[in-house]
Amino acid sequence: MGCASSVHISDRVVHHSGKGSEGSHAPQPPSAAPHRVPALGLPVKSPDHKTSVKEVQFGPMKLYKDPLQVLLVFSKDDSQSNGFLWACERAGFSCSIARTPETALQCFLEKHHDIIIIDHRHSRYFDAEVLCGYVQRGSSAPVPGPEREEASVMPLIAAGFNRRYVENPHMMSCYNELIQLEYGEVHAQFQLRACNAIFTAMEQSQEAIEITNEDQLIQYVNPAYEAIMGYQQGELLGKEGVEVPKSEKNKPDLLETINSCIRNGKEWQGVYFAKKKNGDSVQQNVKIMPVIGQGGKIRHYVSINRPLNDINKMDKYSDRVQAESQTDVQSSKHKDRRKGSLDVRSTTSRGSDGSSQRRHSSMARIHSMTIEAPITKVINIINAAQESSPMPVAEALDRVLEILRTTELYSPQLGTKDEDPHTNDLVGGLMMDGLRRLSGNEYIFATKQPHHIPGHLGTPLSLSDIPQYVARTMENEESWDFDIFSLEAATIRRPLVYLGLKVFSRFGVCEFLHCSESTLRAWLQAIEANYHSSNSYHNSTHAADVLHATAYFLSKEHVKQSLDPVDEVAALIAATVHDVDHPGRTNSFLCNAGSELAILYNDTAVLESHHAALAFQITTRDDKCNIFKNMERTEYRTLRQAIIDMVLATEMTKHFEHVNKFVNSINKPLAALEETGESVKSILTSPENRILIKRMLIKCADVSNPCRPLQLCIEWAGRISEEYFAQTDEEKRQGLPVVMPVFDRNTCSIPKSQISFIDYFITDMFDAWDAFADLPNLMQHLDNNFKYWKNLDERKLRSLRPPME
Repeated sequence: MGCASSVHISDRVVHHSGKGSEGSHAPQPPSAAPHRVPALGLPVKSPDHKTSVKEVQFGPMKLYKDPLQVLLVFSKDDSQSNGFLWACERAGFSCSIARTPETALQCFLEKHHDIIIIDHRHSRYFDAEVLCGYVQRGSSAPVPGPEREEASVMPLIAAGFNRRYVENPHMMSCYNELIQLEYGEVHAQFQLRACNAIFTAMEQSQEAIEITNEDQLIQYVNPAYEAIMGYQQGELLGKEGVEVPKSEKNKPDLLETINSCIRNGKEWQGVYFAKKKNGDSVQQNVKIMPVIGQGGKIRHYVSINRPLNDINKMDKYSDRVQAESQTDVQSSKHKDRRKGSLDVRSTTSRGSDGSSQRRHSSMARIHSMTIEAPITKVINIINAAQESSPMPVAEALDRVLEILRTTELYSPQLGTKDEDPHTNDLVGGLMMDGLRRLSGNEYIFATKQPHHIPGHLGTPLSLSDIPQYVARTMENEESWDFDIFSLEAATIRRPLVYLGLKVFSRFGVCEFLHCSESTLRAWLQAIEANYHSSNSYHNSTHAADVLHATAYFLSKEHVKQSLDPVDEVAALIAATVHDVDHPGRTNSFLCNAGSELAILYNDTAVLESHHAALAFQITTRDDKCNIFKNMERTEYRTLRQAIIDMVLATEMTKHFEHVNKFVNSINKPLAALEETGESVKSILTSPENRILIKRMLIKCADVSNPCRPLQLCIEWAGRISEEYFAQTDEEKRQGLPVVMPVFDRNTCSIPKSQISFIDYFITDMFDAWDAFADLPNLMQHLDNNFKYWKNLDERKLRSLRPPME
């Protein structure tokens, strides 16, 4: 009889039990047989529960089980019984009901329910503790027992109950109780049963299997291991691996290599000579896998061994190659293949001429290659899982494989254009590389000279030379609410030099680069001169704004814990140069126009590649502004790579890839570790994660306008809209495809465009960044600004601001 979980209801508590205790009870009058619960007119499915076969994760495995069966033992209907009936319906559990202990026991013996709910509020009908005892033993006849109810829970524990629940007929309380039971005791029992199945499979396996604990003490060997090695289980269990004799045929450092690999959590596979009990050496194909347990710690090592001569005997089974997918380039690690595949060796043997032999020999070498991409491994695992899966699961996995074989794994798929033309146009304009035209129309930018900006403001020699009225506008530059437009006005549209001098000084950039302040000033001047003041949005004020946001983010605690000084300097430089020489047109426009830049960069990340390349050209062609000239070669290469990577990350075609990687590699692991109280340093400081953090930082800084105070947000919205209007005007003049038709200055609704941009690009990204960097003020501004645009849209207004009252 399988394990059941019982629930006991009194006027105070509900209990849940497993098996294993006894009890007694006086005979009860007979009643009607158990019956199925009638439909309550409530939904059978909930968002997270299905009535069909259910998937349960068990370590690296996914197991499948039928819906849970629940038995309700109630002497009569009331609000509490109805609450559990509704909960069963919502959770998708199969439910039966009985009125007496006899019919309850009869029903249980027939169906072996997973959860049993017993009503003991009216104890004159039956004793729940005694009935629980019947269930534990599977008894068929009642036994007299005590009728006194005790206040302590000990008699209930002794009877077999293991959960106490204060009576509450509220439907959601009943539902939550059932779900807790399902994911607690019931899943644990299910996994224990699965363990028996797994060990049965290992006992029957033809491959030798050895399991050791984290200290490499042998804990299990299967019969195949005993047969191959000549040992009995009792001779090995509890021994350290080093105590088992080793063959002298292995290379001296092989064991050290293996241990170094698996202790770092990596799988090792290769050929290894093992020493049998009789002293003979046997050459084996060995695969050793660390098993990661709670807290990310290695708990076991599993070794699967097969003698090489056995592999040769099993060629017709082990060398099957999947025919459907060209991505399935297999190493000799994976010997089990799907049906209908090609046997490489048997094909080779049919060839009679030399070229055929050579071709098939090459095929065999291809299929023994050890180079295998992670996505290939994922596809192979899914293919293997399909063979033993029910038809609905196999069909679902086919759909998964279709998705995995596409290249756009991170980009959400939009509906029809009619659903939201603003979002569609933004995606088309910002995330695509343009539509190809065969008309021969070209848009070529003239060679640009440094832009001279008229005005009487002299260039500062150093921080101390900055005029007082300019310095006053920068007094609160460390605050998120800093007004960049006041600085733009005070500096006659040259804010980048002034803000750059102050921010770079605060972060000690000159000291890190070993350059003088005059060199830094000359560099800032050269970079700012190559921003187009004629652009309404992509000008040096935008660069200064992104620099300000970058500096603000670098001051946040989690960011400071993650990044090194070289990362901080790279971020500040990347922010400064990230849009240098921007023409005020999108990548799609340049590709459609056949511009020189699009041709140079093969229509791929055209502007971002140009910004990064030009920044280094400007810096290195004149010694007076070369801020890198005193750096060591290795340090310079590291800094250069980081700057380029961050500038390229501002390209929008990989927006969702960057955000999803950040969430899955940083947000989720951090949340899991913080729950357990473990150190988060390893996640924050790993080289791979530092790259993701820097990319996310500059991406958020680049599009942070919706998170600025309302008046700044409105100004930025007006500027970007004007730039897009100008592009649409030019596309129409040039006869080019209009990539963002909604940005027609005569018909565009700016509130709608801002709502779409925030919904599609901003909200999820800043939720993830806020979860990491803790930015409540930004999220409040974002919420306020979104409501502002929504209000304008609901009033059918298309302008930046409501009309004057």
